[in-house]
Formats: sequence, C-alpha cells, structure tokens
Amino acid sequence: MQTISNRSFDAERALYGMRDLHLVNCRFTGPEDGESAVKECRHVHAEHCLCDLRYPFWHVHDLHLDQCEITENGRAALWYSDHVSIRDSRLHGIKALRECHEVDVRGCDIASDEFGWFSRNVTMQDCTVQGSYFMMQARNLTFSGVRFSGRYALQYLHDCTFTDCNITSRDAFWHAENVLVKNCVLKGEFLGWYSNHLTLDHCRILSSQPLCYCDNLTLIDCEVVDSDLCFEKSRLTATITTTVDSIKNPLSGTIELPGVDELICDDPESTARIITTGTKPASQGDHTYLTHCNRCDTLGKAR
Repeated sequence: MQTISNRSFDAERALYGMRDLHLVNCRFTGPEDGESAVKECRHVHAEHCLCDLRYPFWHVHDLHLDQCEITENGRAALWYSDHVSIRDSRLHGIKALRECHEVDVRGCDIASDEFGWFSRNVTMQDCTVQGSYFMMQARNLTFSGVRFSGRYALQYLHDCTFTDCNITSRDAFWHAENVLVKNCVLKGEFLGWYSNHLTLDHCRILSSQPLCYCDNLTLIDCEVVDSDLCFEKSRLTATITTTVDSIKNPLSGTIELPGVDELICDDPESTARIITTGTKPASQGDHTYLTHCNRCDTLGKAR
C-alpha cells in the first residue's frame, strides 16, 4: 500500500483511479478548486484528512475514513461507493452520502441535508446527526445510539432496525415498511404516517397526530405522552403504559392502555377496540377523560 502523508491536493481528479492508498494528514483544498479527487479508487484508507472540495469519494470500493473532516464546501462527498467505514469523523457537507452500500459509520458528527438517500446495508452507531430528509428511501439500516434532530427523517425506509436512538423530527418514518424501533425516544409532529409493519417496542413518543393511516402497526409497552389525535385511520395492536391525551378514529385492532383523556370515534368505519386498565404510573396523577365511542371497555373516570 502506498502511503501519502502531509500533502495538499487541489487539482481535478488528483488521485483518480489509484489503488491501495494510505492517506495521512492530507488536505484536499486549494485555489484550483478541483473536483473528484479520489474518484474510481480502490482500497483507500484516509486518516486525519481534510476534504474542502466537492465530490471527493465517488465510486470508491473499500474506503476507510478515520478522524477525517468533510467541510461544508465538500458537498456530495461519498456517492456510489461500497464497503465504506467511517470512524470519529465530521461530515458537514450537504448530501454527504448517497447510493452507497455496505457502510459502517461510528462516532461521527454529521450535519448534512439529504444524507444517505437510496443507500442500503448501513450500520450507524453512536453518532449525532442534524439535517433534513435523512436516509430517504434507504434499506437494511441498523442504527443504535443515534441522536437526530431535523425534519422529514427516515422516510420510505425498508427493513430497518433502530435501537436506543433519540429522533426529533417532523414527519419521521413516513411510508416506512418492515421497521423495528426499540427503546427509542421519538419527538415531532405526524410520526409514522402511512407506514406498514412499523413496530415500536418500549419507546417514548411525544407527537401531535402520531401514527395515522398505518397498516399493521404494533406498539409494545410504549409511553405516549404530550400526544394528541393519535392513530387516526390506523390498523394496529398497541399496549401503552401511559394515559394518552386523545385518540381519534383508529380503524381496527386493539389498544390497551391505562386511560385516555379524550376518545373520538365519530367515523362509522372505526371499529378498533379500546381497553383501559385504569392503572397509570404515579407520576401521571389522576385524569378525567371523555369518550365519544361505544366500543370501549372500562371507560369513565380514571382511578
């Protein structure tokens, strides 16, 4: 493997097509403002490198980035690459990852709109992410310990697992299919609309109008707090451990929970069964809730 250390590159396609490269303390920046510095390369290991130019890592096979920085100028940094490992790096350019596969990202600081579109087989662990339209239409994601804040995250996903994550986003998980979310905190309006086979296991949900128009929705021992007009037109099976502010016209299935402050069933097609246990965490105190539905068990004043 050829080692290149302490060099600066700004020419167009500076290292195009090279193989077996070890880049150490290199900088991709300069007055020539060249693009695609490491395009079409194979077996590249970059350590402590700075990318301040556009499109540096396109069509790269077997790429390892360790403690590297991609600036805001380094837009669209990693596209169409495979077998990528990114460790302890800063990815701050827009559209930093797209249409890549077999990707492992750990301990990174990501500030990038439209990150990860159409990628597949991506693992992400212990990262912070900011941006909009995060991981659109991605497949086979395995995320753990990820903290995201932004808008329109994680839409049109297929076959994904999220564990111990904190997601703050409007319209997250729209049109998600075959997605498991476990031990996560989910904040933001309109969570999970139009999803199919979305499972939320021991999650904490804080959302206005969450989980509407869903098919095959499952909630397992979830907290649903500060959330109103939940589950409209959804087919679901849910066990909830907290009293819910309001539920509106769930289409079918069962919902078991300690209580609901307001239950709205004014749609004749809404046939879901609501089972209230009357037991709540002590921190919630007493609630009086209203019902407009005759298909519910043990409704009345919460005790």
